[in-house]
Amino acid sequence: MDLKDDERLDDLLADEKMKIIQSPSAFAFSLDAALLAHFANVPIKRGKIIDLCTGNGVIPLLLSKKTKLPITGVEIQERLYDMAVRSITLNQLENQIQMIHADIKDMPGHYGNDKFDYVTVNPPYFLTENVNHQNQNEYLTIARHEVYCTLEDVVRVCSQLTKSGGKVAMVHRPSRFVDIVTLFRKYKLEPKRIRFVYPKREKEANILLIEAIRDGKAGVKLLPPLYACKENGDYTEELEGILYGEKQ
Repeated sequence: MDLKDDERLDDLLADEKMKIIQSPSAFAFSLDAALLAHFANVPIKRGKIIDLCTGNGVIPLLLSKKTKLPITGVEIQERLYDMAVRSITLNQLENQIQMIHADIKDMPGHYGNDKFDYVTVNPPYFLTENVNHQNQNEYLTIARHEVYCTLEDVVRVCSQLTKSGGKVAMVHRPSRFVDIVTLFRKYKLEPKRIRFVYPKREKEANILLIEAIRDGKAGVKLLPPLYACKENGDYTEELEGILYGEKQ
């Protein structure tokens, strides 16, 4: 596998058999993506899955370890899309994972409404007015800020693509929690599972995981908090289990 520019080939978390192409200047997946893939209750026996704002394809790759159902990834940045395609080929998952180089806002027109049983999304978190225009990296700016899609765009598209009774799972920042719930309900996505992730016990939450059902009834479960690190900075046993597998 030929690598380009400053790309590197990494193990996909603890799985030495699965590899992923990453780049410090373009895209390298974060804890958020790994937590979303773990949090998502994707169907196992039937259905179709789509991952929006897929970056280098990390979430489809991680989900392929949980289900054999077809997975589509959508990425607007050509370089990231190319990295994802090559990672999928490298792991011989072309028969399960399909990548599309496109704007997520075009997907309802491409597929039609009500086509997917499960939608995952790790969208840009930050408003465009928060972009630091000095020494900015275009790839990272687009991945992190609402340059090509707003939070409302993301929620609307998720709702359109999801079948009635299907599910949407999103990772975001707790600071946008009220906005997310408000938009979910506006677009007929009823929150059902919510979990906050904290860097340490005494710190404020910095990651939000939320799952909703399209046309679902009211009623939400607030899951126990997930603490990422112990006082000494080491990962907690729960996070180590999520990332690297449970200890035997």
